[in-house]
Amino acid sequence: MIFLRIFINSLKLPAKQTIFQLNRIGMDYAVLYLFILMLITSMPSLISRMQTAGEPGATMNPLIIIIYFFIFYYLPLTVMVVLLISLMAYIGTKTAKLLQRKITFPILWKITVYTTSLPFILFSVLALFFPLDDSWLALFVPYSLIFLLKIITVYPKRKKRP
Repeated sequence: MIFLRIFINSLKLPAKQTIFQLNRIGMDYAVLYLFILMLITSMPSLISRMQTAGEPGATMNPLIIIIYFFIFYYLPLTVMVVLLISLMAYIGTKTAKLLQRKITFPILWKITVYTTSLPFILFSVLALFFPLDDSWLALFVPYSLIFLLKIITVYPKRKKRP
């Protein structure tokens, strides 16, 4: 049930109390949450692939289709999203340094993962009803960066040491 709690709290972002609740969750849960989120996000594509009839490969065994799907769709998509989240967390780290806030890269990485919940779920729901290209997933970048900036400003400033 921790993943459901993470999801519900991620929808409440950028509330200050929610930020600190999500910050207490371990990095291992954040990574697993991202993998689950990416699995949910890629499900419409898998369903579409399984329903194709008359195309080459439609007569393939469903198990083979699922294996190909995870190797050639889910894995590259997940790697790209992890790299983008890492890049955004790095940008957040530099922004936090400019704003003199006490926040580190791992915390920003976790929070960035949580900010992607709404865009990815929205994409998944829309992709079930309308054919959407995966490039629409790139819309999570500005959304997450805006939320990341709001979240960074919640953290206290660093004290100047003499």
